[in-house]
Amino acid sequence: MHNWLIAILTLLLSIPTLAAQELEWSVDASMLINNREGGEDKNFTPDETIMFTRLAPEVGVSLLDGEHQLKGGVVWYQPMIDDLSGYKVLPTLYYRYNRPDGWHVTAGLMPRSLMVERMPRYLWSDSLAYCQPNMRGVMAQLIKPAGYAEMVIDWRQMQTEKQREAFTIMFNTDWRITGPFRLGGHIQYSHLAMSRLHAPDEHVNDDLMINPLASLDLSHRTALDSLRFSAGAIVAMERNRGEESWHNQAGFVATATAQWRWLQLDETFYTGKDLMPLYPLYGSQLNLGDPYYRNSTYSRTDLTVHIVSNRFVDLNTSVSLHASSNTTGFWQQLTCRFYIDNHLWKHRHDRNYLKSGRLPSLY
Repeated sequence: MHNWLIAILTLLLSIPTLAAQELEWSVDASMLINNREGGEDKNFTPDETIMFTRLAPEVGVSLLDGEHQLKGGVVWYQPMIDDLSGYKVLPTLYYRYNRPDGWHVTAGLMPRSLMVERMPRYLWSDSLAYCQPNMRGVMAQLIKPAGYAEMVIDWRQMQTEKQREAFTIMFNTDWRITGPFRLGGHIQYSHLAMSRLHAPDEHVNDDLMINPLASLDLSHRTALDSLRFSAGAIVAMERNRGEESWHNQAGFVATATAQWRWLQLDETFYTGKDLMPLYPLYGSQLNLGDPYYRNSTYSRTDLTVHIVSNRFVDLNTSVSLHASSNTTGFWQQLTCRFYIDNHLWKHRHDRNYLKSGRLPSLY
């Protein structure tokens, strides 16, 4: 661990007593094994096995009954091998402002898990979710019982002599309109600039996706624990500024999710044009979504069994079936996430409280 990070954590623990000060801490540990096979076309998702563990401790302080929070820590990403090769240690350091009316503002190197929902896979792929657990920038959120809206500016790469600058702007929202009907959607803009010592054929690139959604949430109207359907259009606009025109693509996406006790089923169906026409040139530096959405039709079906599920642990196994106009895929996955913080620790002897909720999976 870097000396500067140790100094910051020491400073957090030595702040003098202020009004309603409280020590905040958390430990977020996860493990994943994902065996990917069955793809005939390696241009989409190659056959491979991904295995790693991730440990993300944080410590900090909150002031004025949690209105102001300052937290720091690390994320240790370690592939499952006999030595330490391939590991990454990423810093976490952020300030979070929480207002009673539902507004939250976060700035710094912050966990992606602070977002209300996981980004859909046509905007944020599984592979990126595995290796980029933090965002680097600013996030503003309005969270209400009826829904939420959030906007994030994430600087993904800094410009150097050889490395290109890259940042992403994300906007997500979902609101209950009346009864089970909800409206929301996603907007994501990805920008890939030039390096300082760029070649003559290197240009600035833009990727914009707009995805309005209408949803039907029947979770409280059936015997199931959750049941939700959504559908909407996707408009994708990409360009290389060295060219004169944009690549304008569009399609339709529909999702369904249902859960009963320990069994969960998720289905996503897409039809339309290739959402990532520049992916062969720039890959995930520009296009952050799953390359399966380069197909004209694509279906992903996930069947998940939650072996253990409560407020502090989610141990599950799943199979994912991919079928598209060009390729197929069959994934088998085992994941485990364990989370504990100072608030859960206070209820550590209350079995009913600890079993009454669910810890969302990171993946």
